[in-house]
Amino acid sequence: MHAIQTSGNCIRNVTADTYAGAVADEVTDSRVWAEIVRQWSTLHPEFSFLPRKFKIAVSASPFDRAAVRFHDIGLIAKRDDRGGLVFEVLAGGGQGRTPMIAKTLNDAVPAEDLLSYLEAIMRVYNLAGRRDNKYKARIKILVHDLGVDEMVRRVETEWAVMRDGALKLPEDRIREIEAHFAPPVFETLSDDPFAASVGTGAEPGFAGWVRTNTVAHKAPGYAIVVLPLKEPGAVPGDLGADAMEAVADLAETYSFDEIRVSPDQNLVLPHVQWSELRELWAELKDLGLATSNAGLIGDMIACPGLDYCSLANARSIPVAQRISRRFADLDRQLEIGRMRVKLSGCINACGHHHVADIGVLGVERAGKEAYQVTLGGNAGNDASIGDIVGPAFDAHTVVDAVEAVIALYLELRETGEAFAETYRRVGSQPFKEALYPEKYHAAA
Repeated sequence: MHAIQTSGNCIRNVTADTYAGAVADEVTDSRVWAEIVRQWSTLHPEFSFLPRKFKIAVSASPFDRAAVRFHDIGLIAKRDDRGGLVFEVLAGGGQGRTPMIAKTLNDAVPAEDLLSYLEAIMRVYNLAGRRDNKYKARIKILVHDLGVDEMVRRVETEWAVMRDGALKLPEDRIREIEAHFAPPVFETLSDDPFAASVGTGAEPGFAGWVRTNTVAHKAPGYAIVVLPLKEPGAVPGDLGADAMEAVADLAETYSFDEIRVSPDQNLVLPHVQWSELRELWAELKDLGLATSNAGLIGDMIACPGLDYCSLANARSIPVAQRISRRFADLDRQLEIGRMRVKLSGCINACGHHHVADIGVLGVERAGKEAYQVTLGGNAGNDASIGDIVGPAFDAHTVVDAVEAVIALYLELRETGEAFAETYRRVGSQPFKEALYPEKYHAAA
C-alpha cells in the first residue's frame, strides 16, 4: 500500500496475493510485478484524469487469491511451454452497481512486454471510456459495450506500434526490483509439518487450529499462519490498539517482523516455523486471536455499513454479529466446511457480497433497513456473480434466511461437495422454496 495516487480518477493501489513470496504454489512473486506496475502507473502524466478510478490486481498461483477477475485489469502470471514467464491479461471486471467478470484480452503476454500492453489498454480506455455518466464510466462498461473482440482489436492495434519501445522491461531492472522482495533467510529445516507440530497429547483445539489456519509454505519447515479477526459476536476485522501491539510483537518473534492484511479482513504471519506453531498458538489464545475458523462460515466479511458510512443504506455489522453468534459452535462450522459469507451495506459492494457463497446486501425499503440475499458467487478461478434469490428480508429474519440456506445445503450436498458445486448442480429453485415457503406452498 502507498499513499500516492490513492484517490481520483487514476490508477489506484495495485494489489497482489496476500501470500505472495511465501506460498508454495506460486510461479513467481506477484509482489514484484505489482511493484513494477505501481512504478509505471504512479503519477503517469497520460492517465491522471481517466474516465473513472482504476484498479489492478496480480496473481501468480494456480488458485486466484487476488480476485483478478473482479478488477479493472487482472494479471495472472504463469509459465509458457518453454518455461518463460507470461501473463494472462484480463480487463473489465468489477462489482458495485453493475457487477461483471473480466474478459481475457491476451492469454500470454511476455513479461518483458507487460507494461506496453497495459499502456495500450489504458490508452484505449482513456480515449473511448465514457465521461458523461460516472455510473457507466468504468472500463467494464467499455468492454461490455464494445464486445471483447473489438476491445482486443483496438488494444492490439495500439500495442503493435509501441511494443518494442521504451516500456520494454530489461531483465536487470526486473532483477533489481526482485531484490527488494528477497525472502528472509530461512533456516534449513525438514518438512514434516502437521505430524511433527501437533504430535500426541496436543492441547484441545491446537490440531484444529493448525488444520484451518495454516497454509503450505514454499520453504521446508515453515507455514503461513492466518489470524482470523472473527471472534463469535465480535465486529469482523476489528482489532484494538493493545491487541495490535501484541500481534506486532508476535510478528517480530515468530515471522521475521512481518504482518500482512488479507482481503478477508484477517491478519497473516507469512513465515512461521512449524516447530514454533504450538507456542504461537498459545500466545494467540491468550489474546483471544486463536479462533480456528479461517475460511469457515464464521470468517465472514462485513463493510462498516450505516454505523460508520454515509453512503450505506443499512447496517452490516450487527447482522454479521448475529450470524457469527448463530454459527459460533466450531464443530458446526467444520461440518458446514468452507463457506464465504459477505455483507455489504449498500450497492457499492465494499463487502464483496456479489462474490460470496451467501451474500447479504443492505437496502432501504419504505424507510426501513432490509437485506437482499444472493447465492452462488465466487471470486476465484471459477468466477461467478451471485444470484438474487428473491425479495429482501428484514433485520429480524435475515439470519434465519442464512440458516435456511445452510440447512438445505447440508441436506442436498454430495460427499465432498462445496456450496458452489451444490448450488450449480441443483440450481436456485430449491433454495428459493426454502427461503420463501409461503409463496411456493401457496402456489402449489
